[in-house]
Amino acid sequence: MFGKSVLKRIDWFTILLYVLLAGIGWINIYSSTYSENTSSIFDFSQLYGKQLFFIGVSFVAIVVILALETSFFERFSSVLYVIGLISLLGLFVFGKTVAGATSWYNLGFFNLQPSEFVKIVTALALAKYLSDIQTDINRRKDQLYAFLIVLIPTILIVPQPDPGSALVFLALLFVLFREGVPLFYLVIAFLMVLIFVTTLMFGTIWVGIALGLIIILFFLLKKTSFKVPILPVASFFVIAIVFSLSVNFVFNSVFEQRHRDRFGLWLRLEKDPKKLEEIRKTIGYNTHQSEKAIESGGFFGKGFLEGTRTKGGFVPEQHSDYIFTTVGEEWGFVGTVTIIILFTLLLLRLVHIAERQKSAFNRMYGYGVISILLIHYFINIGMVIGILPTIGIPLPFFSYGGSSMLGFSILLFIFLKLDTNRLNEWH
Repeated sequence: MFGKSVLKRIDWFTILLYVLLAGIGWINIYSSTYSENTSSIFDFSQLYGKQLFFIGVSFVAIVVILALETSFFERFSSVLYVIGLISLLGLFVFGKTVAGATSWYNLGFFNLQPSEFVKIVTALALAKYLSDIQTDINRRKDQLYAFLIVLIPTILIVPQPDPGSALVFLALLFVLFREGVPLFYLVIAFLMVLIFVTTLMFGTIWVGIALGLIIILFFLLKKTSFKVPILPVASFFVIAIVFSLSVNFVFNSVFEQRHRDRFGLWLRLEKDPKKLEEIRKTIGYNTHQSEKAIESGGFFGKGFLEGTRTKGGFVPEQHSDYIFTTVGEEWGFVGTVTIIILFTLLLLRLVHIAERQKSAFNRMYGYGVISILLIHYFINIGMVIGILPTIGIPLPFFSYGGSSMLGFSILLFIFLKLDTNRLNEWH
């Protein structure tokens, strides 16, 4: 077991935020699944009972993590990463399909989603590689290897299909930028996303015209005092035009119909207002009902167990991906702002902890944790309030789900365990 030194050095403020989020999340899961037949909070046949069980399992996992030597996580990160990749490959043979995605293993008493745990081992493996004394983040070869560590599990997850989890893995690339990888890569990625979206909205012809005008502008700047490298700029825009031409093929042939529908709704590709409203009530039913439920909560909310839309089951999957809806209806603006403040405090605290690390491995893993939690937090709430397309990823420590609750807890407490040894680490 761990000694008093761990209990003395562990960051108790972060633990307090974790307990508050898990506790408030469970209360809202209870409310969203409550019925008149509810008998006991320990009824493990009910969703709230199962979540309580997984919270208990998470506490056991936390004790085990705190009892391990801090060197364990760095020493075995590569082995754990390979095991994680094998677990993703196994889904193609033994996976169970839930909600259209073959992302689960059926273990009898519950379904296990390996991607929730592969996020952890990928963050560890990336931190291990970047902190290696032989790795030079300024070398192209080392940058490529770092990108591959993140991209390999992403590529294995996309065909499941589970674009939400794949997007979360890509968030780990922010660790590279924190450690000094040129922002050039981030700019390129942003431009590609921009081209993808604008092509869907305006068509390839208009995007091609816009790109052509930008090329002409760069050539004109070449004649001024600005130094613009013509060949790289021209090459990039040729690639961009080709990429724009491929967008419709990717959108219509690679994306599934449900993904096309969600993007179409988000980008308002349907120009007829009546048809758009009809689409919102069918394809965008979840988001539409979620917005209505949050709006009905007003400033102070309707009160615990008093949400009429929650009780009426208007919002599907309200206990999981749409749990924030329950907060909005029953606790109102005050409740939603409280949850946002708690998550923001948690993320800021983790940044503070990461920056005080003397070990490069600890710091890089910490930023991996921050990246994963941030993208889950941002996308989930953005999806619920309708400013982002429905992707389907849980709110950390809050949404129903055994794999996510256990996975997020392990992710966080590995970092807190590493932090307890920060005074002894000099890399």
